[in-house]
Amino acid sequence: MERAPMTLEGYNALQDELKRLKGEERGKIIRAIEEARAHGDLSENAEYSAAKEAQSILEGRIRYIEELLSLAEIVDVSKLSGKKVVFGATVTLSDVDSGEERIVRIIGEEEAVIEKGYISYKSPLARALIGKNVDDVAKVKLPSGEKEYEIIEVRF
Repeated sequence: MERAPMTLEGYNALQDELKRLKGEERGKIIRAIEEARAHGDLSENAEYSAAKEAQSILEGRIRYIEELLSLAEIVDVSKLSGKKVVFGATVTLSDVDSGEERIVRIIGEEEAVIEKGYISYKSPLARALIGKNVDDVAKVKLPSGEKEYEIIEVRF
C-alpha cells in the first residue's frame, strides 16, 4: 500500500478508535460469546453465530486501522500557510454559475465527512483545487457534467 496522508486530528481519532475497539468493544464481544456458549449446542445457536461474526468484523476493522496508522503520513496543518490550495487547506469556493458559496477542507480519505465539508484529497473536487491559488477558477469534472468554482479564500 502507499503512504496515507492525514491530519494530526485524523491520526489521533484513528488511534482513539483503535484503543476503544481493542478495549471495551473486544470485551463486549468476548462476554457475548461466553454468554452464548452457556446456552448449549453451538451448532444451532444464533446468538453464538452473531457474536462470532461481530468478532470477525471487529478484528477486521482493528487490522485495517493498524495498517492505516502504520502507513500514515501526518501533515501538520498548523505549519502551513499561503494562498495556494494544498492538502489540509480549508477553501472557500463560489459556484461560478449560481454564486453559491461553499467551504471545504481537503484531508485524508479516512477523515472525509461530506456533511461537514471534509473531502478526501482524492475526490474530483479536491484534485481540481490542489495547486490553484485564490481567485483561480477550478473546473471539476463530475458525472453530471463540468462545474466551475472560483477560489475565494484559502486558510489553514
